Amino acid sequence: MIFWVWVFGLIYAGLLVFASLKSYKKGRSSEEFMMAGGNIGLSLGVLTFAAALFSTFTFLGMPDFFRINGIGAWIFLAVSDGAMVFVLLWFGYEIRKKVRGMEFRGVSGLISRCYENKLAGYTFFLSAFLFLIPYVGIQIQGIAIFMDAAFPESLPAWGWSLGIVLIMLTYSEIGGLKAIIFSDAIQGVLLLAVIWIIGWACLDHFGGIGQMFEKVGSVKEELLSTPGPKGLLTPQFLLASLIAILMIPVTQPQFTTRIVVMKSMKTMKLMAVSLGAFAILVIIPTVFIGMYGADLYGEYSSQEFFAMAFLNDQHEAVAALAIIGLIAAGLSTTNAMIFAMGSELRGLLTGAENVIMKRTKIGIFIFSTIAFIFSIIVFDQLVLLARVSFAGTGIMGPMILLGILSDRKISPVMIYLSLGGLAIFLMSLGGIIPNMYFGIRLDLLLFIVLGISAVGSYLSSEKRIVTDTKVN
Repeated sequence: MIFWVWVFGLIYAGLLVFASLKSYKKGRSSEEFMMAGGNIGLSLGVLTFAAALFSTFTFLGMPDFFRINGIGAWIFLAVSDGAMVFVLLWFGYEIRKKVRGMEFRGVSGLISRCYENKLAGYTFFLSAFLFLIPYVGIQIQGIAIFMDAAFPESLPAWGWSLGIVLIMLTYSEIGGLKAIIFSDAIQGVLLLAVIWIIGWACLDHFGGIGQMFEKVGSVKEELLSTPGPKGLLTPQFLLASLIAILMIPVTQPQFTTRIVVMKSMKTMKLMAVSLGAFAILVIIPTVFIGMYGADLYGEYSSQEFFAMAFLNDQHEAVAALAIIGLIAAGLSTTNAMIFAMGSELRGLLTGAENVIMKRTKIGIFIFSTIAFIFSIIVFDQLVLLARVSFAGTGIMGPMILLGILSDRKISPVMIYLSLGGLAIFLMSLGGIIPNMYFGIRLDLLLFIVLGISAVGSYLSSEKRIVTDTKVN
C-alpha cells in the first residue's frame, strides 16, 4: 500500500502546487486574495460548495452514523440537504441582491451594516468562532486517526494533525481563496470517486440493495427504522436537524462567501440545483458502507471500523486512494472554514487595508492553532459534533435573515435575543441547564422562538413603511 500512497500522494501534491501557483498573483489586492476576484464559474462553484459541505464529516462520519443509528440517518442528511437547496436558491438571490454594488467583507461586516450596529457582527463572529473552530479541530482529528490506523507507530496523532495545519496555512497564504477553491475542485472529484469505489465494494458484499437490507435486518432490525438502535433519530431530533441544515447557507460563512463570489445570479442558481444532485450521489454510497459496517463490525469502535472498511478490506490501491481522498477532504474543508473565519474578522476590523490584512492573516494563524489544540484534546462522533456546529450557528439565522431582508434600520432587539439564545444553548451543552423543556428539545425551542421574533420584527417594520407611505 505504501507504493500506492506515494503515487497518489505525489499526484495530489503536484495538483496542489499547480493550483497554488496558478492562483498566486504578485501585487494582488486584498479583494482578490480574500474573495477570489468574485468570478467563479459553474463547475468550480458546484465542486467548491460540495467540497466545503461534504468532507471528513461525510467520508468517515456518515458511514459510521449509518452503522450505529441505522437507515433513518438518510432523513437526517439526504432529505435535509435536498431541502437546503431551495433555501440556497432563495437566500442566494436575496444576499446577492443585498451586496450588489458594495464590497462583501463577510457576514459579520454585512449584518453590522444592516443593523447599523457592530454588536450584530460581533455576535455572529462569536457564534462562528465557538462552533466552527471545534468542528475544524474534529475534522483534523479524523484525518489523524485515520492516518494513525494506516501507518501505526510512524507518527503520533498530534504529529499528523500538526502536519495538516502547516500544509493548510502554507497553501492558503500562497494562493488565497482562489487556491482553496481549486483544491476544493480536486477534492470534490476525488471524494465522489473514492466513496463510490468503496461503497460499491460494500454493496457487492451483500449482492444487491435488497439483500443488504435483508441481511442488516437479520443482524439488528432496529437499524431499518427510526429512531434506530440508540433512539437518537426521533421526530424532534430530525426536525431540529432539518432547521439547522437549512440554515447552513445563511449562517456558515464559508458557504455564504461562495454564494457571493459566483460570477452571476444565473450561475449561482445552476450551482444550487447541481449541488442537490451531487449531494445525493455522495450520500448514497455512505449508506452501503454503513450497512456493511453494521453487518460485519457492529461492535467495533469507530476507529476500528474505519481501519477495516476503508483500509484492510480494500485493494491496496483503493486503500491508498482512500487515504489521499481523506486528506484532500480534510484539507479543503478546514481551509475553507479557517479562511472564512479570517474573512469574518476582516469585516469587523477598521483602518488601513494593509494593516487589516496583516491582522487578518495573524487571526487565521491563531484560529488554526486553536483548531490544532482542539484536534488533540476533543473526542466525539464526527456527525454529532457537526450537528452541534450546524445548530449553534443556526441560532444566528433569524437575525441574519431579518437584517438582509429589511430595507430600513432595524431594532437591536433581535441582536440581544440572538445573543441570549446563544448563551442558553451553550449552557445546555455544558450541562448547566436541561436540554429539554415541556417535552421539546431546547435547540428546537430556540429556533421557534427566534424565528417568530424575527418574523414579528419584519412585519412590524413593513407596517411602519406602509404607515409612513400613507402619511406622506
